[in-house]
Amino acid sequence: MNIRNWSKTSGFTLVEVLITVFIFAIVLSTIFTTYTGSFRIMDQTESQAEIYAMARVTLERMIEDLSSVYVFPETDAKKTTPAPLRPDRFIGETRELNDNPFGTLRFLSRAHIGFNDTETDPGVSRIAYYAVENDQENSITLFRSDTPEFDEEPEEDSDGLPLCEGLSSVDFTYYGEDGTPHEQWDSTNQEFGGKLPVMVLITLEFVNEADPESPIKFTTGVSLPMAGEMNDKNSQK
Repeated sequence: MNIRNWSKTSGFTLVEVLITVFIFAIVLSTIFTTYTGSFRIMDQTESQAEIYAMARVTLERMIEDLSSVYVFPETDAKKTTPAPLRPDRFIGETRELNDNPFGTLRFLSRAHIGFNDTETDPGVSRIAYYAVENDQENSITLFRSDTPEFDEEPEEDSDGLPLCEGLSSVDFTYYGEDGTPHEQWDSTNQEFGGKLPVMVLITLEFVNEADPESPIKFTTGVSLPMAGEMNDKNSQK
């Protein structure tokens, strides 16, 4: 074979090179898109798994606190009537943070959490849930304070420990004996007659980074075992 003729027919044309580069670019782009997409899905899945775990722990803690709500009899010096049960203060309010509703709640409970083996069980503690805004994350952290009854009561919305973070809203709905829902509850107010709600509905909404318009929502209801007994006795006064 003539070497000169072979050299003219064995090379690649510019069009062939461009087509090859174009195909290679498409393949590389597809691989990169799949690669980054997989990591994005993994990150979202991991983030949602953390939210689900945090929501589960938070709701379990709140269920334990509310299920152990404490009431005690008022002293009756004359002993002429049965001593009614009173919940001290069971106060649920609604405030706004980041233009979203945030519920706060204060009550007495036997569900005290001790942090060391030498701590004496106080029997009854003042439990409070309140929210603090996170400026950097544009979200809310839910705090829980737990103060033994014999200790000095802390200032409002202080001395608590973080219970849950990354929230967009927290809502409490209180149900009376007749099933009527209330956005707020104050056992010291004449409207509620010193009674407890028979059930509290808790709703937590978390910031959804993948879709900010659709927060991740968790809801559960908690029955207050002592509410029925206390409300029955107080109704007989």
